[in-house]
Amino acid sequence: SEYSTCVLGIIFLKFADNNYKKYDAEIQKEYSKLKGTRREKPISEIAIEKCGFYLPDEARYDFLLNLPETENIPEKVKQAMVDIEQYTKELEDTLPKDEYYAVDGKDGKAVLKKLLKAFKDIPDNTSIDIFGDIYEYFLGKFALAEGQGGGEFFTPSTVVRYMVEVLNPTEGEI
Repeated sequence: SEYSTCVLGIIFLKFADNNYKKYDAEIQKEYSKLKGTRREKPISEIAIEKCGFYLPDEARYDFLLNLPETENIPEKVKQAMVDIEQYTKELEDTLPKDEYYAVDGKDGKAVLKKLLKAFKDIPDNTSIDIFGDIYEYFLGKFALAEGQGGGEFFTPSTVVRYMVEVLNPTEGEI
């Protein structure tokens, strides 16, 4: 459970990358078509229109996976999270960033690289349901480990906001 935030962050990156790949050709085609015209748009804007978010090259899973071990991988993963949040305001201040430094600092420099390699074989055509199952599995395992240690449970504010939107509570009603 000490790597829980890192693992969930890497699973998110893999999910985002898989989802982005479904639209990548369409995004590139539109960008090339508009480039140099008066209707030219930044690629980030086109990506948001097509798939709902923009994934810069440096935030792509394969980019991070293929970094040499001599690189500062925690810094690169953190920057990927910052970049994703920059273009997707709904994710602003929600993605893990500094936790990656602790993972590599504690057990040697290869831990984060090993975590990236561990999830590289999730197929690109994996459905959102499979990612949800993976995410739930890890959340359950991490919560179980924390509960056995007498730890506290924390519900991220984004989850609370989503629950409130779905439940749509009204003042005065029971």
